[in-house]
This record gives sequence, structure tokens and C-alpha cells, in this order.
Amino acid sequence: MFPRISQDAAIVLGLAGTSVLHARDEYDAAERWVRVMRLYGLVGAAMQALGVGETPIDTAAAEPALRHKPDKVPGVEEVTERSRDMALHRGAPAVGTIDVLFACFDLYGPAFERALYVRGTTRNELLERIAYEVERVPVD
Repeated sequence: MFPRISQDAAIVLGLAGTSVLHARDEYDAAERWVRVMRLYGLVGAAMQALGVGETPIDTAAAEPALRHKPDKVPGVEEVTERSRDMALHRGAPAVGTIDVLFACFDLYGPAFERALYVRGTTRNELLERIAYEVERVPVD
């Protein structure tokens, strides 16, 4: 049985689902994921703390020479499936935004890391900030 999807992850997946459909390539899709993720859940809190800001939807994450149109850009279905697998693997009761983030790292690879870089951060900085945000959560 798959873990349920948390409210924050459901919002991210829902919003990205409408946006990623219109992506020109994997770089554009990765930017759209970052744009949505920066607003919700643990990942959103970490991105905002790092100053990951809003950028116009038309901002290019890579120079046109670096872009290529793949046969199929991973969509929300693939990210959701990978997110559920990750949550299940870690024994979580629900898919969180952290699972969505790692699914995007896995499925989009360098395109996703480039989308973070364009917004002034890196994968490592984001993961360090997420660890810090987790440590700040009070334990009952």
C-alpha cells in the first residue's frame, strides 16, 4: 500500500500538474517545479529561507544551445510515482514535499539543479537548509 500524499505535497503536485504540461523542455519543466515548490511545505520554507525568489515563467534556465527537446519530459504522474516510492522506501506515512524534491532531482537531473542555480542556490545548500528546518521543528 502506498503512503498517502500530504496536503503540501498534494498542492505542489496539483499546481505543477497544470504548469508542467506547457513546458517546452526539461529545463522549462524543472523551472516550473521550483516555482511551485518554493511556496509549500518543508522544501518551500527552506527555499524561502535561502532567498529563492519568484521569477518570470519565461526565464530560461539554460542557454538555447544547451537545450534539447526530449522525447518525453517527465510529468506530474512520473514525479508522483517516484515520490510515493521514496516515501515508501523511507517508511513515511505520507509523501511530503521532500519526496517531491528528490523525485525531481532524480527525474530532471542537471535541469533541476540548473533551475536552482538560476535562482541563486544549489542542491547542497538546499539540502543543508532543509536539515536545519527539520531540526527547528519542536518534538512533542
